[in-house]
Amino acid sequence: MKQLLLGNEAVARGLYEAGVRVVSSYPGTPSTEITEAAAKFEELYCEWAPNEKVAAEVAAGASIAGARAFCAMKHVGLNVAADLLYTISYTGVNGGMVIAVADDPGMHSSQNEQDSRHHAIASKVPMLEPADSEECRSFTKLAYTLSEEYDTPVILRLSTRISHSCSIVDTREREPVPLKPYEKRPDKYIVLPAFARARHPIVEQRMQKLTQWAESCPVNRIEDNRAKTGVIVSGTAYQYAKEALGDTVSYLKLGMVNPLPVDLIRTFAKTVETVYVIEELDPVIETHCSRIGVKVIGKELFPICGELSQKLIKKLLLNKEEDVLTLDEPTPVRPPVMCCGCPHRGVFYELKKAKVFVSGDIGCYTLGASAPLNAMDTCLCMGGSVSGLHGFNKARGAQSEKKAVAVIGDSTFMHSGITGLIDIAYNKSNSVVMILDNSTTGMTGHQQNPTTGKNIYNEPAAAVDLEALCKAVGIRRVTVVDPFDLKQVRHTLKEELEAEEPSVIIARRPCALLKTVRHNPPLYIDPQKCVGCRACLGIGCPAISMKNNKAVIDDTQCVGCGVCAGLCGTKAIGKQEAVV
Repeated sequence: MKQLLLGNEAVARGLYEAGVRVVSSYPGTPSTEITEAAAKFEELYCEWAPNEKVAAEVAAGASIAGARAFCAMKHVGLNVAADLLYTISYTGVNGGMVIAVADDPGMHSSQNEQDSRHHAIASKVPMLEPADSEECRSFTKLAYTLSEEYDTPVILRLSTRISHSCSIVDTREREPVPLKPYEKRPDKYIVLPAFARARHPIVEQRMQKLTQWAESCPVNRIEDNRAKTGVIVSGTAYQYAKEALGDTVSYLKLGMVNPLPVDLIRTFAKTVETVYVIEELDPVIETHCSRIGVKVIGKELFPICGELSQKLIKKLLLNKEEDVLTLDEPTPVRPPVMCCGCPHRGVFYELKKAKVFVSGDIGCYTLGASAPLNAMDTCLCMGGSVSGLHGFNKARGAQSEKKAVAVIGDSTFMHSGITGLIDIAYNKSNSVVMILDNSTTGMTGHQQNPTTGKNIYNEPAAAVDLEALCKAVGIRRVTVVDPFDLKQVRHTLKEELEAEEPSVIIARRPCALLKTVRHNPPLYIDPQKCVGCRACLGIGCPAISMKNNKAVIDDTQCVGCGVCAGLCGTKAIGKQEAVV
């Protein structure tokens, strides 16, 4: 049956068809929908793990048990899971194990443009890269065949455009795969140095065999258009090149991007006069071609930063630019902002007023760095806010401790913030950590996490008690505040900064977009009382604007949180019936 599916949905379909049993992931755009779609198949056990390392370890354990297993993550998540990846490359698998990693060229929702092919090369693990949704399905199934035939985990590399674009998929029935028997093999699965040394040559032999497979495998193919120009390409760049260049060039489309073939590339290069390598991000294929003596044109022409496109390829390769319509005036920039009623807004307003150093983290609350709040100093990686604050305070001393805080979301705290808090308690820095608990994993689309009391199926689950957890790791001062109550936030922040020991402030209120949240009626600004002071604009709420030098509230956006009312010195903001 043919279906129109997102690339991520097609991967999930491939998992179903391949007889996969266990799926464990941590949500991360652009990979999140794989696991969400997989959870709709009753035959698959699916879960959200606290982080990507745990997810990969769960998949590894299931694989060793004899089941086909899977985990998904975004590119920076693979950094977190790398400890497991590099080791299971040595041990190999029992049941097939596949890791899907979604890269994000253009940084649509990420802090870097990391190229995950480097992880595949360094860990000596095969990597497949699909170019449309049908290949997402079929390559996923192929990955399990390769995994079990060559005794290796396999990485499936996606990108934002492949994950989030739709194309036709020719679906198949599920192929039940029996659980493989488990055999006790300390020499294989225990990575003591003596055992690991013996496994390394096996890994090298495996890569040689996979290179031979890559020479004639169906996912690496030549499209011979009897042209003088040849293009070597993979993934989404294949689609860009095909649309821009059509049949005017010949193509070597690579579906396996690690290991790369040698003879196939040399053979292709001999059929054309000029060879271009079109690849997003780093010159991985280009470097390989140069190493095997094939002269190509790559990053000297195509950019190493950002996404490619049909338009860009046509311009750089053919010197052609398509006519486009333009506006006489530039389109106003519309940066992302916190939603109306976001519980993080009041916290960042008070942090800005307090003029403190704010060690930030990854999540919706990263928007606290944007104008008009401008209330964040750093944001590096998941969980980095907590341990980063500890290092900042240790470097600058006691005076810093009185003017510095860390902010981290509930899901990110469970992901990798706990260990930083343990470091603070154990090594005694008087650091203040604010956990912004909005009862969900907000930025990636409202997934459950270990603090919400529900699992991926929205079934009741054990909920981590943040207060008890913080106290259990050695933090004696733990306070819960309502982020809509600015006075309470202000008072608690001042009190904890003055304390002579580490503390945690939990700002708890659910995300305004959760379906379970019931909002108050929208507020109203009395134009007779408003003096146009613009104090209410200081929180950056998108529902508030100025008209005729008076503040106004858009009642189609306002959720009646009341934070703005606490900023108005003339008491012009309130319920409509109360101020009219």
